[in-house]
Amino acid sequence: MNGYFSKEHSRLNIRNGKIIIEGLNSSLSKHKDILFEHFTNYAKIENGFDALNTAFAHDGAFIHLPDNIILEEPIYILYLNGSDEDHVISQPRNLIITGKNSQLSIVESYLGLSEKKYFTNTLTEMVINENTIVDHYKIQNENLNSFHISKTQVNQERGSTYSSHNVVLGGSLVRNNVNTVLNGEGCETNYYGLYFTRENQHIDNHTLVDHAKPHCHSNEFYKGILSGGSRGVFNGKIIVRKDAQKTNAYQSNKNLLLSNAASIDTKPQLEIFADDVRCTHGATVGQIEDEAIFYLRSRGVSEENARSLLVNAFASDVIDFMRKDTLKNEMNKTINDLMKNISIKNKD
Repeated sequence: MNGYFSKEHSRLNIRNGKIIIEGLNSSLSKHKDILFEHFTNYAKIENGFDALNTAFAHDGAFIHLPDNIILEEPIYILYLNGSDEDHVISQPRNLIITGKNSQLSIVESYLGLSEKKYFTNTLTEMVINENTIVDHYKIQNENLNSFHISKTQVNQERGSTYSSHNVVLGGSLVRNNVNTVLNGEGCETNYYGLYFTRENQHIDNHTLVDHAKPHCHSNEFYKGILSGGSRGVFNGKIIVRKDAQKTNAYQSNKNLLLSNAASIDTKPQLEIFADDVRCTHGATVGQIEDEAIFYLRSRGVSEENARSLLVNAFASDVIDFMRKDTLKNEMNKTINDLMKNISIKNKD
């Protein structure tokens, strides 16, 4: 709640006593050896927001998963921000550490408590040890008066797999930074992103995949749906270091504009310093084709429903990568509800 762990509103049903799921503040005294070994060791201070979070973060989530543990149920972290009385600055700081040969799913969900303006500035450091699989879902659906800045810094060791599912729906001004260092051979990194903008929203997505070791694979697939007078920015960067031979890296950004006033700035980047690699990237920007609308309308589908069907099909390419059926169904319903309002406005 506004950056502080609320134990009374949380359910911590931990069957294995070796797993640690606590607030960061309370962990300073209980698990200080682990915290001091990892805290601030991965996320560099690259801008004022990183420095602000590092200086003023008081609480957040601390998760430690030991070796050889498969956690079947996801860890669900709910961020409730805002206040009806005051303008709030929320700065949670999260530290997530996994052991070797383990498996973990994390769902982060950001929602607003008020329609008043508030600012969320969150930073997450994640360490994924050897042969461990982590699925990370981040759903941001705050109100359109809010401001949201986030940074996720991931360090992967040999044979690990990290999959990021980033869905951005809310916020007036939003910037997401997702950075991963593939710091061991045989790592796999997957970035799946979907951003849906409306009215006068501005949403930035900046990603970095750093191939530091050989024989690694990364795949990045981001899609944007933009309507009204909104604007999106995508900047995806892949670095292949000199010794990272046998790297496979793929990147794609596709955008669908639902109005003439919406705009997108997309910049996929490759920086390759090795000579035995396979890397591709690309970006597309377009609108719904009139032929597709005509095809559906000729079969008795209304124009509004036809547009919704086509937009849902566009978004489903990203949503289908989610392994949790509950999240899939929720996202599909949310996109469908958003399209109902946007279709009416676009007619005007």
